[in-house]
Amino acid sequence: MLLDPENTLFVRGTATGPPVLLLSEAPVHDALPALPPMTAQDGSVPVCEGWRIAPKLTVCVVDGPGEAGLMIPALMAPVLGADGEGGKSDDVPGVAMSAWRADAERAGGAVVLSLDRLPEAIDWYELLGADTTRGGFVRFLG
Repeated sequence: MLLDPENTLFVRGTATGPPVLLLSEAPVHDALPALPPMTAQDGSVPVCEGWRIAPKLTVCVVDGPGEAGLMIPALMAPVLGADGEGGKSDDVPGVAMSAWRADAERAGGAVVLSLDRLPEAIDWYELLGADTTRGGFVRFLG
């Protein structure tokens, strides 16, 4: 299924952490695992077994078990810096997505979180602790 890039936020990784892909109104929401309550306390997320992510410059594929999966027109999707802020030099479409993809490759995947709605401001404690958030670390397919 195709997910509108307006329902996504790609957040760059850090030197020690993977990049994050936030989804809203995702058709795979119920197929992704629920996050355990411990997630918000220690900041770690479980691996989504059977899921893979293949980020490319123009499209990002999140492939799950069975028929679960989605494609995002990545070139037009918003990419935020690791601090959750925009306005960086790599905000140019293509450059920002290329950098996000490099972060995912370096980390061996990305954290994919499916939410009820995209946040106006990123509060990781709130996002990871919400009862409705689903997802986890998805391994890089390449």
